[in-house]
Amino acid sequence: MLPSIDEDHLQARAPGSAVSVDGGMICVVIPSFSLPTGFTRESADLLLRLSPGYPDVPPDMWWFSPAVCRTDSQMIAATESQENHLGRTWQRWSRHLSPGQWRSGVDSLESYLALVRKELETAARPLAA
Repeated sequence: MLPSIDEDHLQARAPGSAVSVDGGMICVVIPSFSLPTGFTRESADLLLRLSPGYPDVPPDMWWFSPAVCRTDSQMIAATESQENHLGRTWQRWSRHLSPGQWRSGVDSLESYLALVRKELETAARPLAA
């Protein structure tokens, strides 16, 4: 279901990951995905839902279970929606790539997960007064 570069990355960097199909989407669950300081938990399961056209079609959004919250109780923009996938409730992080940001044939789950980590770091930072 996934290109070998993605399978290799998951085996090396995310042991225990599971890949399945749900609602026509390729679902990748990464258990206990490490979260940066600033959240109320150290880790949460991460769900990526990939279009059947992946990797030519870029990933869009990601989900956490249980929900991820800031330690200072400030809201994280575009994370209010809860969705059911794979028999679980997931917090949707509505984030979208800019046109041209995904380079088919170059980018992979490794680069997408780097973007997820960068966004988590940004979301965990204290808000400016």
